Amino acid sequence: MASNSHVVVVGHGMVGHRFVEALRSRDTEGTWRVTVLAEELDAAYDRVGLTGYTDHWDRALLALPGNDYAADDLVEVRLGQRVAAVDPAAKTVTTTDGTQIGYDALVLATGSYAFVPPVPGRDLPGCHVYRTLDDLDAIRADALRTRETSRTPVGVVIGGGLLGLEAANALRGFGLTAHVVERSGRLMSQQLDEAGGALLGRMIGELGITVHTDVGTESIRPAQRNKPLKRSAEDNSMRVALSDGTFIDAGVVVFAAGVRPRDELARDAGLEVAERGGVLTDLGCVTSDPAVYAIGEVAAIEGRCYGLVGPGYTSAEVVADRILGGAAEFPEADMSTKLKLLGVDVASFGDAMGVTPDCLEVAVNDAVNQTYAKLVLSDDAKTLLGGILVGDASAYGVLRPMVGEELPGDPLALIAPAGTEGGATQLGVGALPDAAQICSCNNVTKGDLTGAIAGGCCDVADLKRCTLAGTSCGSCVPLLKQLLEAEGVEQSKALCEHFSHSRAELFEIVSATSIRTFSGLIERFGTGKGCDICKPVVASILASTSSEHILDGEQASLQDSNDHFLANIQRNGSYSVVPRVPGGDITPEHLILIGQIAKDFGLYTKITGGQRIDMFGARVDQLPEIWRRLVEGGMESGQAYGKSLRTVKSCVGSDWCRYGQQDSVQMAINLELRYRGLRAPHKIKMGVSGCARECAEARGKDVGVIATETGWNLYIGGNGGMTPKHAQLLAGDLDDETLVRYIDRFLMFYIRTADRLQRTAPWVEQLGLEHLREVICDDSLGLAAEFEAAVQRHVDGYACEWKGVLEDPDKLSRFVSFVNAPDVPDPTIEFTEIAGRKVPSPVAIGMPKVGR
Repeated sequence: MASNSHVVVVGHGMVGHRFVEALRSRDTEGTWRVTVLAEELDAAYDRVGLTGYTDHWDRALLALPGNDYAADDLVEVRLGQRVAAVDPAAKTVTTTDGTQIGYDALVLATGSYAFVPPVPGRDLPGCHVYRTLDDLDAIRADALRTRETSRTPVGVVIGGGLLGLEAANALRGFGLTAHVVERSGRLMSQQLDEAGGALLGRMIGELGITVHTDVGTESIRPAQRNKPLKRSAEDNSMRVALSDGTFIDAGVVVFAAGVRPRDELARDAGLEVAERGGVLTDLGCVTSDPAVYAIGEVAAIEGRCYGLVGPGYTSAEVVADRILGGAAEFPEADMSTKLKLLGVDVASFGDAMGVTPDCLEVAVNDAVNQTYAKLVLSDDAKTLLGGILVGDASAYGVLRPMVGEELPGDPLALIAPAGTEGGATQLGVGALPDAAQICSCNNVTKGDLTGAIAGGCCDVADLKRCTLAGTSCGSCVPLLKQLLEAEGVEQSKALCEHFSHSRAELFEIVSATSIRTFSGLIERFGTGKGCDICKPVVASILASTSSEHILDGEQASLQDSNDHFLANIQRNGSYSVVPRVPGGDITPEHLILIGQIAKDFGLYTKITGGQRIDMFGARVDQLPEIWRRLVEGGMESGQAYGKSLRTVKSCVGSDWCRYGQQDSVQMAINLELRYRGLRAPHKIKMGVSGCARECAEARGKDVGVIATETGWNLYIGGNGGMTPKHAQLLAGDLDDETLVRYIDRFLMFYIRTADRLQRTAPWVEQLGLEHLREVICDDSLGLAAEFEAAVQRHVDGYACEWKGVLEDPDKLSRFVSFVNAPDVPDPTIEFTEIAGRKVPSPVAIGMPKVGR
């Protein structure tokens, strides 16, 4: 049937694209043809995932599927075509190049623009907004310039909402010291209450982003010119003056102070706009002109604009239905949000602020574990109205769909700390009714999903294709997997979206091939560019299967922040130095050496539970010289930064103790020297006790060895964490040689088969002690010799990682506070004293010193 009606869509963002998809999927007769006019040169892309662009700088990876409508003759997309005017009377739109296009229906999907407060100096070079791919390209260029021209490269974000924190994270990723300036008294004030915002502020501060709350921005002016580090570069530094009288010198300023609807076309065309902006519509998203609709952030539906993609998608579906003759109306919007920034989980849902009359609040504020959870309940405490989660948002997927539903039990138990009886971890997707909305972005219920599973969907990808759940913000994807498991559908063990293999399968692939790089592995066996899940996993596998230095070539870029500098970063940006002390056995000369280095560099020292001496407070540029002295003194890296063997703790054993039955000190030294540097899915700790009195606390370790009258008892799978586990007895009364063989087999079997970041305790529980006994002691798989040979190859090839750095000028070059000012120390690292102990300064943790 020939098309006889024409709809013009102004704007090709996520919501505009959703409208086109919804219309074309429903218009089976082809009665409407569509013209999309896009101001940007990029077709619709994932603006929710905008910060992900900084991981790969590949625009194609953010493109929304099908955004070119290549197989649809009824859709035309014109990129770079900005609409200058709308004439409702003539039913035409005119672009900036003078092209005039007629319409039968017009859909305004112009979205919003970044609000820039009227701060003097807001137009200076180096000031940006955080809205588009082009914005991020410009921010990156100025960040690189700042690193070239400034000895203390700093970036300032004006606005402490969700987008502001993402912008600060991006600046941090560019190598800048990031500051966030928020006018209200807390971060994310639209989503979090005072307690949740305070905790988030502390956690963000501890992660290196300086937070200034309850303060405004007075002005931005050119700073006093400093001599550039490179003469060819221009110094465009600025001085950001705050309302409390302080100032921050910065090279980049990013405004993330909110958005405003782009309603200028509607205003100029005489359409009604809302009092606070936005094109006024009814619940059908119809404007004051019945032929014109508004969707997404520009639409003020009954006077209210919604700034989230979920309500935007709903408005797009409503208009698609209306244009095709339906009577759909915009329902109550779900304003839930979930954010993971720098490892910090934040979520809010429903009536998070407790504005419902007579509502009740139940909260758990765990200062020790840095988590905050609050539920807002009806006046009879039976119905969930909303909630806030900070630090641990694992319950979000289940709690959010329960809003408006009667709770299945004690509300406090739903947010109790993980692992406690009756805690939130026991609440699963099975507790949800079929009407519960699992995917708020695409309005997909549990019933929709279970119906799709019954219809043949067998994995998350199938559910995404069939229902669109999980295709927008992605926060509901874990729930999709849980639902499949609850329905009895066996799940893929794919490591991530880039590898369809499990970690164990990738280990076998690397072992069986000559592939020694991440790029080579993903090119042959994966897809895309990789992510922060698969890159560290592959780095660990490569390290576990060879003796190559972890900072050699491409390997260096795969490491996390600790492995990147072969040291543990501390809360104020300084690092700890931990030399190896095998079995806790140390000479007076090494004690003196550690003490002298700590004294010379002003480091705080502490004897750890693993019988080592940690030195805290070193700057990154000091690490090479500290380690040079340690290595020259005969000490080596203790691998405290790696997912590898940390320590082997021992008592004094039969050498000194009158109860000692075996030489636990020498056994601990032998084990630590054998397994030092052995990379694994998670850190490994061991203990050797000389008798049953257990002074080395061996049964709290991944590998525990306890002396008997005739040999050694071997325990496996004990470790700490959220749910500490005692190790279980694998075999008893072993001689020295058999003990070592069994430990070889245990460790290598664990390294080959455990999941990403899985500690030995859950791995042992997953496989079962009897099965492990058959594999390790009885060699039921016939792999014992192979396991032992793999460990021996590691032993033969071991070399101290810090010694390798000191011998390589290229590796040494990375240990500087500022790339372009290698001799300049980081001025933001400060310390104070508490009861005679040197600790990170509160100023350095939360508010690095600024000028006054």
